[in-house]
Amino acid sequence: MKRIHYLLLAVCLLSSVGAFAQHKTPEWVAKVGSRKFNFKKDTYSVNKYGAVNDGKTLNTAAIQKAIDACAAKGGGVVFFESGKYLTGSLFVKSGVNLKIDQGVEILGSQDIKDYPEIDTRIAGIEMKWPAALINILKQEKAGISGSGLINAQGKPFWDYYWNLRKEYDPKGLRWIVDYDAKRPRTILIESSKDIILKEVNVQQAGFWTVQVLYSSYITVDQITIRNNVDGHGPSTDGIDIDSSSWILVQNCDIDCNDDNFCLKAGRDWDGLRVNRPTEYIVIRNSVARKGAGVLTLGSETSGGIRHVWATDLVGYGTGNSINIKSARTRGGIVEDVYFGNITMHGVGNVVQINPDWNPAYSYSTLPAGYNPDSIPGHWTKLLKHVEPESKGIPHIQNINIYNVKATGAKKAINAIGYSESILKNFNLSNITVETANAGDINFAQDWKLDNVVIKAADGSKIKVENSVNVKP
Repeated sequence: MKRIHYLLLAVCLLSSVGAFAQHKTPEWVAKVGSRKFNFKKDTYSVNKYGAVNDGKTLNTAAIQKAIDACAAKGGGVVFFESGKYLTGSLFVKSGVNLKIDQGVEILGSQDIKDYPEIDTRIAGIEMKWPAALINILKQEKAGISGSGLINAQGKPFWDYYWNLRKEYDPKGLRWIVDYDAKRPRTILIESSKDIILKEVNVQQAGFWTVQVLYSSYITVDQITIRNNVDGHGPSTDGIDIDSSSWILVQNCDIDCNDDNFCLKAGRDWDGLRVNRPTEYIVIRNSVARKGAGVLTLGSETSGGIRHVWATDLVGYGTGNSINIKSARTRGGIVEDVYFGNITMHGVGNVVQINPDWNPAYSYSTLPAGYNPDSIPGHWTKLLKHVEPESKGIPHIQNINIYNVKATGAKKAINAIGYSESILKNFNLSNITVETANAGDINFAQDWKLDNVVIKAADGSKIKVENSVNVKP
């Protein structure tokens, strides 16, 4: 099935952009991803350490024993006999390749108690949060591989979130509900380097599916994500690269309910405190299906996002093609981004840029009746003002979008800056869009549009306001 997807991807890209000149690939692109190493050939069966493949027995301790034994001997391969394995949080160690072969299904526990809380970062804020189903924390030369299935069984966590929203929204607490509704990620790679995540199939994430945090030299290859199986879970991002560098993501196929491929770098005061960028990122030869963005940058931009090479991507019914978002309290710079050789079949916005995104979520105000001295620490972090205010203004500049073909779009360009956050130096070339509406460019400067053809069903042209040197 994956080979068919990638063959279709190649055909679509060749037919839509093959006639156009390509941007020169930066030299740094060849340096991303895990550096070469080999796992030891020693094998460790989780079943010999007590794991039961009946889909009912909680196997967390038994599987962890196999991982620990493998690591203690200098590494190797930890594998499963065919069957279903119910488990809570697992922690992969240096030198270990956790191999989930075809015929093996990992079932995530639906009890939050099986995910111990750890110090981590979630949605741009450092705080206590449940560990993921599978974790690689402060390790080197480790991996998760195999063509089996990781079924996170996330529905109870989706329901918990929506029920909390019903309680929090009327109280003016929309800004904090995502942080109080603690739900397990599926795979977390944090503070690690030289890690390989390859060929695994994942479905029904309880929250984000794959997060790469504070890490470097990571390869994510041939991952299939299906978070719309048996429901539509909130915040089930596909792959989130968070304050990390030298990351390669390729040959992936994502169907989710939030951002498909997303780059993040911290939120507001806490993100500015940490001040770690996401940089030197390659995303290529991949498919995005349902979700909020083929490529999303932000809204967590505090540490900066730069040096991004995203190419040869196809979207089917995705909310946005490229989506750059931030807020007036985020700060940071998004720059040196290349987004090209893209084919979209049905999309909301082809180019979506908003540095003042989703105010109800982005801006924190403590409602009357709450004592600021007795609220949780993560509430305090979100409520702390960025000073001076100018430090919270994000800047988006030097963005290159090229060789894009989109059909069935709702809007071609929706790029809305504001007076303190001018959208600068955008280069759009060789773009053909069939859309309901052409769209808007507001508070922009020095945009070059070359061979940009927009066929709007309503006959509209791009509306440009409050801009300098922008000629659509």
